[in-house]
Amino acid sequence: MTVTEVLAELADLADPRVREVNERHGDDHGVNLGKLRAVAKRLTTQQDLARELWATDDTAAMLLALLICRPKAFGRDELDAMLRAARTPKVHDWLVNYVVRKNPHAEELRVAWTADPDPVVASAGWALTTERVAKRPDGLDLPGLLDVVEAEMGDAPDRLQWAMNHCLAQIGIEHAAHRERAIAIGERLRVLEDYPTPPNCTSPYAPVWIAEMVRRQNA
Repeated sequence: MTVTEVLAELADLADPRVREVNERHGDDHGVNLGKLRAVAKRLTTQQDLARELWATDDTAAMLLALLICRPKAFGRDELDAMLRAARTPKVHDWLVNYVVRKNPHAEELRVAWTADPDPVVASAGWALTTERVAKRPDGLDLPGLLDVVEAEMGDAPDRLQWAMNHCLAQIGIEHAAHRERAIAIGERLRVLEDYPTPPNCTSPYAPVWIAEMVRRQNA
């Protein structure tokens, strides 16, 4: 399919009710994600088409691009530019989770992004750091990460604060030696303490999150 044909199909799939829901979360597309994944499955991997779809700056097309691309085919600078062009939360999250994490430059970008002055870019670095905390902690300075969280998370912009809080909770969940301090930081800063949490879901408030996940691990 050509880019024009794909865009036409995505336009046909757009649902105003889906767009209304997405807009509450900062996204601006109306395509049901299940239907979007079905299109991606039919198209299979097509790196050239993925790059063309990304260049349209259409959110649904960019999400589709991330589903049909080859994550390892992107260069470091290309991924950096893509992250800075990711206008919406869903595009940002999918780019980090589906593409950057699988790319050979992920660690280099993690370090660079975490220190970036743009809080949205920095949030991507913290998301990658959280994955390392959980899966590949060797070489990470966990006390140093807790120092930064303690000093900066309370006043951080929303998306960066959310990412730092996730990292704080993950340190407390996965690393018993640092659990007491992680909980104490959460209790002092009280970030997301009052976040509305549906029944049967775990609060993102770090002390509660840590306690619940540790309880499940020990059950």
